[in-house]
Amino acid sequence: MPVYIWKGKTSTGETRKGKIEMVSEEAVHAYLRKIRITPISVKEAPKDLFEDIPFFQPKVTGKDVVVFTRQLSTMVDAGLPLVQALEILGEQQENRTFKKVLREIRGDVETGSTLADAMKKHPNIFDNLYCNMIDAGEVGGILDTILSRLAGFMEKSMALKKKIKGAMTYPVICLGISLVVVAVMLVFVVPVFQKMFADFGSALPAPTQAVVNASEFVKANILYMIGGLFGLVMLVKRIYRTELGRKKIDAMLLRLPIVGPLLRRVAVAKFTRTLGTMLQSGVPILESLHVVARTAGNKVIEAAVFRVAEAIQEGRSIVEPLEETGVFPGMVVQMINVGESTGALDTMLNKIADFYDEEVDQAVENLTSAIEPLMMVFLGGMIGGLVVAMYLPIFSMAGAIS
Repeated sequence: MPVYIWKGKTSTGETRKGKIEMVSEEAVHAYLRKIRITPISVKEAPKDLFEDIPFFQPKVTGKDVVVFTRQLSTMVDAGLPLVQALEILGEQQENRTFKKVLREIRGDVETGSTLADAMKKHPNIFDNLYCNMIDAGEVGGILDTILSRLAGFMEKSMALKKKIKGAMTYPVICLGISLVVVAVMLVFVVPVFQKMFADFGSALPAPTQAVVNASEFVKANILYMIGGLFGLVMLVKRIYRTELGRKKIDAMLLRLPIVGPLLRRVAVAKFTRTLGTMLQSGVPILESLHVVARTAGNKVIEAAVFRVAEAIQEGRSIVEPLEETGVFPGMVVQMINVGESTGALDTMLNKIADFYDEEVDQAVENLTSAIEPLMMVFLGGMIGGLVVAMYLPIFSMAGAIS
């Protein structure tokens, strides 16, 4: 449907304007009169030239979805009809892509579709977890509560991701800067010293000769080295896209000395938080486990959760198969056992998630504290070694003169 820009006056004489999607200009006039606004001007909004080119459209971020979920929860809780709430949120949405999606969802709901089914048509924005919880909320008549829980869950998940990215950003930046500095010194600085050393006519010390050889090698092969590095990154990405490759890489990441334990804690926090939220919202445990497995983000964890789901389908409790996977810590298994025995599994899962969120915070702090001195030693050793190697012949010559 076309979008119209309108301007009008209220009964008190106040001037208002806005945008609205309607089938025709006459429908806009009728709508404005219905809400007691006297139309002054109504015209069709100019069409965006890049509207149909996905590359030029803004992406819908997690923050956009969280804000929408929180606002929709408030509106539904206040008794506002779902279609009207979607219309209001769609019109005030600044992200053009998300605005278009919300219009389509509102249109589907208006024609009789459930909110969950309408959202399932947009899997890039609303994943399986989101849609399943909305479905449970609609069936149980507690959509406002489910939306509130979803918003809280997503906020905590985003905070967890932010912590991990923050922990990894510093070492990556330091490593990148050190490689650039070393490359600049080898390509531009060392050759200047090399010409000066050639005039001395004497043999260079071993460290200096090694640096000179490295400089000549880098100058001759720098394009091949850049191409090789780019090719290696593309190869790893291609391998990671395959089922077997992703399993191998994910398993290797979990076995790494410092990063592995951190990733395992993150996986446990995500598993317990997601499963606890879904069970609390009334989603059946088997369906919840399948959704949790697909959103695990790690193939090793995913395979373990699917094995647990299969075991439960065979009539077993959740505790034994969890312990058999060997992926989840013993404390987590024991706490889940207590939760299952007392009939408060969802509450216990959320408590475990809170505990592991704190564990992740501590692990990130420890990782940052350990990486900072290591990076300083690495940078100082690499750059300092190059400088000392370049000045060794000058020191030797000064000693001979004295």
